[in-house]
Amino acid sequence: MNKNEFDDVDDADDLFDDSDITDSADDKTTNQKYIHFQFTADKGQSLLRIDKFLMDRIEGVSRNKIQQAADANCILVNGSPVKSNYKIKPLEHVALVMDRPRMELQIIPENIPLDIVYEDNDLIVVNKPPNFVVHPGHGNYSGTLLNAIAYHLKDMKGFDANDPSLGLVHRIDKDTSGLLLIAKNEHAKSHLAKQFLYKTIKRQYVALVWGVVEKNEGRIEGNIGRDPKNRLLMRVFPDGDQGKTAVTHYQVAERLGYVTLVNCQLETGRTHQIRVHMKYINHTLFNDARYGGDDILRGKDFAKYKQFVRNCFKECPRQCLHAQSLGFTHPTTEQEMLFNSELPSDMQTVIERWRNYLANNEI
Repeated sequence: MNKNEFDDVDDADDLFDDSDITDSADDKTTNQKYIHFQFTADKGQSLLRIDKFLMDRIEGVSRNKIQQAADANCILVNGSPVKSNYKIKPLEHVALVMDRPRMELQIIPENIPLDIVYEDNDLIVVNKPPNFVVHPGHGNYSGTLLNAIAYHLKDMKGFDANDPSLGLVHRIDKDTSGLLLIAKNEHAKSHLAKQFLYKTIKRQYVALVWGVVEKNEGRIEGNIGRDPKNRLLMRVFPDGDQGKTAVTHYQVAERLGYVTLVNCQLETGRTHQIRVHMKYINHTLFNDARYGGDDILRGKDFAKYKQFVRNCFKECPRQCLHAQSLGFTHPTTEQEMLFNSELPSDMQTVIERWRNYLANNEI
């Protein structure tokens, strides 16, 4: 897996249990190792302890577990084991290995319906509904979009859903709906991944956010990394000393009183990027439970209004975020391709409710 494989993971994934690490150094040096995670440090990476480096990149793992892994020679830098106080340098390759494969994360074909927008010999564009996990992980070892892809392509010669050089090119969160890109072969995966790396991919999202967004358009920049106080959350580090560079552009699409409909263009693709950046500028996504958007953050203190908002929450029981458009250069034909997806019914209903509220009530 390349360094971006886990940029868009939504749910926590416990990396180790006690059986993963043994006390026998001989076993560690003679047995075959299986790569569980691997990353490449950025060109501008500052000197940072390897345990902190890995905590920023692997969700749901404690520093103590990483240190145990280092003591057991399970953390390799450029192929050689290092201790937990080793300081990572720019462009160094980091691998976390175990004596067993990640069997719990194997992708088994499952007959799950897919909304396929486009498909050819190189790639598939899928329209993902909300509440659909993209990749197997902690608590979601089956029933994911990749299980469905594995079934859809089970008869395709040479396709292995467990081969990281194939499959997902990027990810979106479980409760975010919209367009996803899947590569069917290594050439397509490499070609498309480079487009993400060099920021030539075009991605636009639609989000309903709390509050009146004053400027009609804007740019949000702030490093995003895991919140040290809550590993399930991401946060902005404005001083740039932690996390990864992240840039989001937004434009107001419609003003709806106490909420605003915005279009967001991603320049980078970090975990929860739009959700975190909009919260950072005090416009949390509507009904984003993880970041506090499921509270009534704007509006009147009237029972009728509160009930209206709660009804909206029921209509769209997730963050109001949809990956609406996806543009890229085809890896074989070099043709420019652009796909669009209609807003799902839950978001359409909530937006229409706010329009009606605005038309019939003073704000």
